[in-house]
Amino acid sequence: MTESIDASFSGTFKIGGEIKVNRLGFGAMRITGKGVWGEPEDRNEAIATLKKTISLNINFIDTADSYGPFVSEDLICEALYPYPSTLLIGTKAGHTRLGPDIWRPIGNPNYLRQCVLMSMRRLKLNEIRFWQLHRVAEDTPPEVQFETIAKMQQEGLIRHVGLSAVGINMIKKAQQFFEVVSVQNRYNMLNRESEEVLNYCIEKNIAFISYAPLDQNTFEEGDVLKELMQEKNASARQIALAWLLKRSKVVIPIPGTSKVQHLKENVAAASLHLSDAEWFKLDKEGRAVWHARKANLKSTLRNE
Repeated sequence: MTESIDASFSGTFKIGGEIKVNRLGFGAMRITGKGVWGEPEDRNEAIATLKKTISLNINFIDTADSYGPFVSEDLICEALYPYPSTLLIGTKAGHTRLGPDIWRPIGNPNYLRQCVLMSMRRLKLNEIRFWQLHRVAEDTPPEVQFETIAKMQQEGLIRHVGLSAVGINMIKKAQQFFEVVSVQNRYNMLNRESEEVLNYCIEKNIAFISYAPLDQNTFEEGDVLKELMQEKNASARQIALAWLLKRSKVVIPIPGTSKVQHLKENVAAASLHLSDAEWFKLDKEGRAVWHARKANLKSTLRNE
């Protein structure tokens, strides 16, 4: 691999057809404490990691009010404000926290509005240029949530809107109220559950923000992966990210970490080239693991 570490090597995508970002972003969930709760174990290292994103040309940071809760947004502001003009901070709301690893979606219109206003305060923003509904909650009809979001957009509180953890039907329903500029779903070499959603985003030129992009731990015994790791002097996580970046130009992986060294390792993947043949071999191997996982899960459920 080249020694250059620069997120711009990942290519670019325009969020909402307007805001150009380098396609290798940064997920700011892991700069919080265990269980995405409370302060990070090493606050100074977390701050240093955030500062390092800028020098590595990462210009898209994904966060949420529920990360901590509030801790991630506070740390981003502390480390990076005043923000570089090229930096896009995208935040999310609609997911409450009741403790470590405990999540509860809430779609109450008053709550969503309060979340937006509080994120603006914590991040010191007059407008959230990119905001995503973290979950479409079941406590409130989706149409009511979408109407609330559309009103906040009309008021100038938020500019561009995305959705997270949704299927195609929900995207289409939301599009009746506002332009859906992004979808943030779990997707990686070993998890293809959102394959149809990704294909829809490709067709409509909607940003597909891949969260949990580094689910490669149980894949390191794969013959193709091991061969490429050796040939390219790269780690499994770097190859997993390179595979995602080559999947489509709408894909924006957001690997997260609270360590500078891990951040540098992730960004180095932007300069890792996979040939078409190498990509298809990895795709085939990962898809086989995904189908095996699903088969094992179905078998377990039948035997319970």
